[in-house]
Amino acid sequence: MSMQWNPNNNLVIMAGGVGSRFWPMSTTECPKQFIDVFGTGRTFIQMTYDRFKGLIAPENVWVVTSQRYADIVAEQLPDVPKSNILLEPCRRNTAPCIAYVSWRIKAKNPKANLVITPSDHLVTDVVEFQRVISSALNFTAETDAIVTLGMNPTRPETGYGYIQADLQEPSLRNKEIFRVDSFKEKPDYPTAVKYLKSKEFFWNAGIFIWNVGTIVNALRIYEPEVSRIFEDLLPVYGTDEEQAAIDKHFPECPSISIDYAVMERADEIFVFPADFGWSDVGTWGSLHTLAEKDAQGNNVIGKNVQLYETRNSVVHVTEEKRVVVQGLDGYIVAEKDNTLLICKLEEEQRIKEFSAG
Repeated sequence: MSMQWNPNNNLVIMAGGVGSRFWPMSTTECPKQFIDVFGTGRTFIQMTYDRFKGLIAPENVWVVTSQRYADIVAEQLPDVPKSNILLEPCRRNTAPCIAYVSWRIKAKNPKANLVITPSDHLVTDVVEFQRVISSALNFTAETDAIVTLGMNPTRPETGYGYIQADLQEPSLRNKEIFRVDSFKEKPDYPTAVKYLKSKEFFWNAGIFIWNVGTIVNALRIYEPEVSRIFEDLLPVYGTDEEQAAIDKHFPECPSISIDYAVMERADEIFVFPADFGWSDVGTWGSLHTLAEKDAQGNNVIGKNVQLYETRNSVVHVTEEKRVVVQGLDGYIVAEKDNTLLICKLEEEQRIKEFSAG
C-alpha cells in the first residue's frame, strides 16, 4: 500500500473547535470532534482520519488542536506521530491555524502538497471522496492553484456558505475543476432557493487543497503580519523550542478565517464540484436525518433501549443503562455523565440557552 503514497502529500486535520452542539454528549471538555455520535465505535476525528487511509501516509498526517485536547488527540489517533500534533495556545480562527501548520510542513518539505479538512464532518461515499481528493492533489501538485471542494446542494440550505462557480469552461488540466466566481455568506431561505435553481452554486465544505508554496505565498501577500510571525519561527520548527515560541507568538495573530484572509481575495481560486454524501452534522436534527432509522423513523444509539409508540425521535444513550421510552414523537433523548436531555427536536436551538444557565 505504501508504494502508492506520494511522499509529498500531507493531510492537515483542524481539530481546535470547542463546539458543544451535541449537548450533553459534547462539551467544551470533549467537543463534537472527539465523540462517537453515530454509535459506530469511531469518533468524528477518527472517521476523518479513516477516510484518507491509503491516500496519505500516517507520518504525513498533521493535527492542529488546542492545548487542552493534546492528550485526547494522541489517544484517538495513535498512528499520528506526536510531533505532528500542533498545539495552539489560544483560538485565532482558521487563517493562523493554517499558516502555522503550512510553515511547519514547509520547513520539513518545501514540495509538500496539502489537504486541509475539518475534523467533525461526515462523508458517506469514501470511494468517491478519495477519487476527488486524489484528482485535486494531482492538480495542485503541478499548478499554483488553490482548490476548494464544492458540494452539490441537495436542498435550499441556509446553514452553509456557498461557492459560485464559473461553469462556462473547466480548467485546462482537469475537466472537473472550475474557477470560482465568488464566495457567498449563509443565505436566507429565498436566496438559498435561487442558488439551488441556478446550478452554479455549491456548499462550501471548508476542505482546501494546495501546495505549500502556493498557500505560503498567498498568506505573504494577503496577511503579511500573520506570515511574518510564522516565517520568523522557521529556525525553531521541529525543535524543543517550538512550543514555547508558538505559545509566545501565536496570540499576536489576529483572529481571521482563511476564507476572509485568502479565499475571497486571491486570484487563482478553483472549485471542484463533488458529490460524496457530505454533511457537517451540526445538530441533533441533522443526525436524525443522516443516521439509520427504524420503521417508526427513530434513531436508536445505545445497547439497551426499548421504544413503545415512539416515532421520529433520536435516542442516544451510550452508557450502560436500560432506557424505556413511550409515547414520544419528534424528541431527542440523550444522556451523558449524569446529564439527561429530553427535548423536542425542533426546540433544539433553545437547549443551549437552558443548558448555559
